Amino acid sequence: MAEEQTNLLPFYKGWETYQDLLIRAIRPLTDEQLTLRTSPDLRTIGENVAHILATRAGWFHGLMGEGDDSLEPLEHWDEPGMPARSVSELISGLEQTWQMVHNALAHWTPADLDYVFEGEWNGRPYHLTRQWVIWHVIEHDLHHGGEVSFTLGTHKLAGIDI
Repeated sequence: MAEEQTNLLPFYKGWETYQDLLIRAIRPLTDEQLTLRTSPDLRTIGENVAHILATRAGWFHGLMGEGDDSLEPLEHWDEPGMPARSVSELISGLEQTWQMVHNALAHWTPADLDYVFEGEWNGRPYHLTRQWVIWHVIEHDLHHGGEVSFTLGTHKLAGIDI
């Protein structure tokens, strides 16, 4: 009997839920509230959200070739000197990068998790499986989403409601 081919979407359903909760937490913010931070040397709420979506775009589009070329500018939203983004821009960026992630998970199969991306970064070779990249982006979303939630809470604003 042939092995049933299934996509990866059902295995990562909780990630989509987290995406929705993150958007729900930032949607009511003003542009001024996006500049809040917990310490002068840490990212603002807006910078953290831009970092989340830029990282998604970088790994999924830049490394793994998912999505179309409209995602390439998003890869740079967290770089020094980039303009601050509005709530609507950040939500749009989260939605665009989530659609890219969703589409990738919908067409990859469990066998695709073993694919190895090879290259060089800062003069050092890398060999990363698709599974590692997916997990790395999930943990990155959770880590920086936690920073967003903590920052909101320290300023007596509603955080991510998990």
